[in-house]
This record gives sequence, structure tokens and C-alpha cells, in this order.
Amino acid sequence: MGTWKLAYADFLTALMAFFLLLWLVSGVSPDARGDIADFFNNGQTASASTLVDIRPNETQRLYNLLSSDAALQSTEDNIVLSRQTNGVRIDLIDSEARPLFAMNESGFTPAGEQLMQNVGHSLSPLTVPLTIEGHTDAFPSQDSERSNWDISSERANAARRALTAAGITDSRIRAVTGLAATRPLDAGQPHLPANRRISILLQVDG
Repeated sequence: MGTWKLAYADFLTALMAFFLLLWLVSGVSPDARGDIADFFNNGQTASASTLVDIRPNETQRLYNLLSSDAALQSTEDNIVLSRQTNGVRIDLIDSEARPLFAMNESGFTPAGEQLMQNVGHSLSPLTVPLTIEGHTDAFPSQDSERSNWDISSERANAARRALTAAGITDSRIRAVTGLAATRPLDAGQPHLPANRRISILLQVDG
């Protein structure tokens, strides 16, 4: 009478182990997956570093944390999250429906101020260092006394002030840089409004 219960319990245990394995593998880099496959297929000894990489790394954990943040999700049309080799990049992008900056201006619009406040409150509990980049689109500046280099640098500094006002300490900020139109989101469309943006790189050391 009780045999089927034992079998069912074994099945549930195996199913839970399977889902746990899938979760662990999701945080493994492609190179580490190749090493693990070689280990099982060829009987090669896996290195200690490969075994450590089986666990979700710090970048993946940080990305998952930010992806599930309610404040960031509420403004997802203006936020692009991406994993980098040394951390997580947050691009706060301009859009026609919700511009972050007025044309040729370094100050935030009311929508931009609210977005920076939301981002600052989400990042202030963290301890990882960060860098801030200001960007413009490829249209020339209409201000004869200020180039796109000037405008992007001013925007980066405006972002720094907004983040520190939201609770991020100065000691966490490693660099504040203006990059003009040198790094468009889409290299084939450098004039898009989305290229007018602030990039925040949360750096995971090691």
C-alpha cells in the first residue's frame, strides 16, 4: 500500500534536483559549460575554477536583483539592463514619449529627474562601485559655445549629483565621463533619441 508513496516521493525529489540543476546552470558562463561538458564526455578533470563557476556569479546575481526591482520595472521603457564582463550596465535612455533631456541641454526634464531618483533609491542599498557616462546623439550641438563633448560631460555630472542626492555615497563613484556620440546604442543609427542617455556601470571586482 505504501510502496507507491515512496516512489512518488523519490520522483518529487528527483524533480526538485533537476530544477535546482537548471537554476545553477543558468549562471554558468559558456566557457565553463564547455569545460563541464568535456568533463562528462571525455572524463577530463575539471579545474577548481570551473567548479566554482557552476554557482551563479556575482554579476548574474546583481543582474537578477536589478531585473526584479519594482522601481526599475516601472520605467522599463527608459531603462536597458545588460550584463558585462565586469558587472552590470544600466542605460537610462531618452525617448520621444518620455525625454530625459531637452535638446542640447544638460539638465534633466521632470521625467528624467524622477527616473534618476528611482534608480538612485534602487542602487543606494548596494555597495558595489560604479562609473557614470554621459552620451549624446550624433546631431551637432546647436550651441556654438558647447560641443557634444561638453553636453555629455555635463549630463554625466548631473546624473552624479542626482544619484548622490538619492543616497549613493561619493566613495562608490569611480569615474564620471562624457563620451559625446562615440558609443551609440546602435552603431548603424547614431541619431536615434535613445542615444541621448546616461550609462551606469556597476562594477563587480574579481
